[in-house]
Amino acid sequence: MAAVENVTRPIPSFDPYERGCPSRDLLDQIGSKWAVLVLGELGRNGASRFSQLRQALAGVSEKMLTQTLRTLERDGLVSRTVYPEVPPHVEYELTALGQTLREPLKALTEWSVRHIEEVVIAREEYDNRTERTR
Repeated sequence: MAAVENVTRPIPSFDPYERGCPSRDLLDQIGSKWAVLVLGELGRNGASRFSQLRQALAGVSEKMLTQTLRTLERDGLVSRTVYPEVPPHVEYELTALGQTLREPLKALTEWSVRHIEEVVIAREEYDNRTERTR
C-alpha cells in the first residue's frame, strides 16, 4: 500500500474586483432582488413550499422563482426536499451555508427600510436636476 502524501495546497485568493473571479459571480447571484428576498423569507419562516414562497414574495413570477431557487440550490444555499406523497410535497430551506447569510441580509434589509425616505428624496432631486438639463 502506497503512503499517502500530506500535501497542503495554497488557499486561492479571491478578489471580486478582478475580472473572472468566481466570487464576483456569487455576489451577482446572492445580490439579485429575488435571491435576497427568497433567502430572507426562508430565514424568517424556515422551510417553505413553492406556493408559500410565491405568495410571500408578491410580484415574483413562477419562472423567476423557479430559476432563483435552482440557482440558490446549485450554490449550496438552499436545499430542496421532495416528500414521497401524491401529489408530491416539496419544501425549500436554508442550508447551513445559507444560514450564514441571514445576518448580512438582515442588516441590508434593515438599512434599506431605515434609509428609504432619504433615497426617495435623493432620487427626486436627481430626477429634477436631470430633467432641467434635457
